[in-house]
Amino acid sequence: MSFRLIAGPCVIENRDLVLGVAEQVSELCRRLGIDYVFKASFDKANRSSGRSFRGPGPDEGLAILAEVRDRFGVPVLTDIHESHQAAPAAEVVDVLQIPAFLCRQTDLLEAAAQAVAGTEKAVNVKKGQFLAPWDMAQVVAKLAECGLDPATGRLWLTERGSSFGYNTLVVDYRSLPQLQATGCPVIFDATHAVQQPGGRGTSSGGQREFVAPLARAAMAVGVDGLFMEVHPDPEHALSDGPNMVPLHRLEALLQELLAIRAAVAGGGAVSTL
Repeated sequence: MSFRLIAGPCVIENRDLVLGVAEQVSELCRRLGIDYVFKASFDKANRSSGRSFRGPGPDEGLAILAEVRDRFGVPVLTDIHESHQAAPAAEVVDVLQIPAFLCRQTDLLEAAAQAVAGTEKAVNVKKGQFLAPWDMAQVVAKLAECGLDPATGRLWLTERGSSFGYNTLVVDYRSLPQLQATGCPVIFDATHAVQQPGGRGTSSGGQREFVAPLARAAMAVGVDGLFMEVHPDPEHALSDGPNMVPLHRLEALLQELLAIRAAVAGGGAVSTL
């Protein structure tokens, strides 16, 4: 079974950066036999500060994402924050992503399901930091009621950690099989799991050094894919720099993770007690 990687910069900073990342990661994934989905947001509406960079907006942003899709032949994913963004975004991208903070917004979920109806396009819902994994069953039910059945494989769930006190997230790895019990493919977000929301006051902090250990653990537990934000120069990224993976270190990390996946698969069926 192939493995899915969702990766790209947090936000569309400019066209050249987006195309450069897409070119390098798409080529890397082709060599490694990974199903690649390019990710970038045209608008980061949930920044810590109202003065933070949000992106180019839907018109320019979706045009850049369409160019990525056409030039490199890879599916693309982007966030939507408002119901009215679902239909125009779905005309361009292959996966609509529901941000964690908005995962219970019924109107947004319904709009996303309706926007991909009758297509092969997917919806990826990030589990809210404030929810137990079993609470996502209600999110799945809302989407199923709108015609997006988990059995299609087009409804994905992403674990990105749970709030633990102030400015801290932790990952409970029991959540991965619990989320898989919904019948949806499960993605582990290795970079947002090390984010420190609002940790710098006007922006979020992060602990990039823990991305690799958490990703290794997720691969050992067994997931259907990984989500990792990557950037050629994270220290100067306009959003989420502290938790993004430096682009030049991605290949070595992916090779390590694929080796873990192969070792787990080589052991046969996962035992239960």
